[in-house]
Order: sequence, then structure tokens, then C-alpha cells
Amino acid sequence: MALYRFRVTFEDYDDVSRDIDVKSNQTFEDLHKAIHQSTGYNPEYPSSFYISNDQWMKGEEITFMPNQKRIDRKIPLMEKIKLSSFIDDPHQKFYYTFNFDRPFDFHVELMKIILDDAPGTTYPAVVRSVGEAPKQFGNVFNPAAAATDAPDEDFDFLHEMAYNPEDAEDFSEVTDTGIDDVEEKKVDDEEAEEDEFGFGDDEEFEDEDKPGRDDY
Repeated sequence: MALYRFRVTFEDYDDVSRDIDVKSNQTFEDLHKAIHQSTGYNPEYPSSFYISNDQWMKGEEITFMPNQKRIDRKIPLMEKIKLSSFIDDPHQKFYYTFNFDRPFDFHVELMKIILDDAPGTTYPAVVRSVGEAPKQFGNVFNPAAAATDAPDEDFDFLHEMAYNPEDAEDFSEVTDTGIDDVEEKKVDDEEAEEDEFGFGDDEEFEDEDKPGRDDY
């Protein structure tokens, strides 16, 4: 059985790469899972391979865990498509996007075709690993998507900004206008002014030198 040896590199981390051998009759899903066996990521996220040209432009799509839009468009599923169906170039290229909610993009290039598999080896097999994969920081659990079984591809601003509800308390402290303190200070100043000129408590305002009724 012939083997395809693919080199997989992160688009944004070109110092990290993996070489993976896959049997020609195995599927795109087999390659998808092998990539994340090598990166340590959880592969259970919506993802797609795209047939690519030498400039890494996306062409026909093959998908995993599709949303309703992809289902309606009848995008082929990775589990049903053999790699050999789309290998027509000795350096065939695939553009690969993992986890649409928080994507990592990869370049996947066929490096060589090996005529015979190695006895006793389980394929896909990672035969070369260079560099440490970046942390899988983007995979935030989305309860709404899980409830509908339809992962959302839209940008989640609060998660992207690492929003923490506790930050709201800090925000309220920063944006406190201080109006109450100003009003309280104003009242204290007015009371102090009244005391200074003797216009405070009526009971205390008595002039001992003022003549009484009996003096007239």
C-alpha cells in the first residue's frame, strides 16, 4: 500500500512542523486527527481542508463537524473522502483550518509518495516533529453551540477579549463619578459657613446685649 508523506506547518508559526505518513486509502479525517495527535490538541472541533494551489489559495472544501450552512451546501465530509481522490500533483497542497471559532491555519504539502508501508507500523504515523505547538488557547467551550449541535463560526468578542464578569466591579470603581462625595462636601461647607457667621441653630442664636421687653 502506497504512503503519502505530508509536511504540516502552522501558517503563523513556520518554525513548527510535523511530517506525517498516511496510507493512500485513508481519509481526510484520518489526517485531521493525526495532525492533532502530533500537536496535542483536541481534534473535536469544526475544521476544513481546502484544495490549494502553489500560492495557498483556497479551492474545493472538505469539512469536519459541519454547521448547517455547510450541510446545506453539501460540502463533502472528511470521513467519507479518501486522500487519493485529491492527489493529482506530486507536491499536492492543502490549506487546512482547524477550529473555526478560534482558528489555527496550516499548510499541508505532499513531500513524497512511498511505495511500501513499513510492516508493523500503525498509520497515520508522525515520523518527524519540529518545534512545540502553540497553546490551544482558542478552544473555549460554547454552551449555546453544544446545546444545538451547531458550532458557531461567528466571532465571540467577549471570549476573545478574555472577558471576566468580575472585571465589571473594577470597571465600576474606575468610572465612579464622585457626585455623591461632591454633594456631601458642599453641604458640609454650607454648614461651616453658617456657623462662622452665627446663622446656625436658632436656639444658639441669641444676642445677650439685645434689650428685653421689660427694659422699655
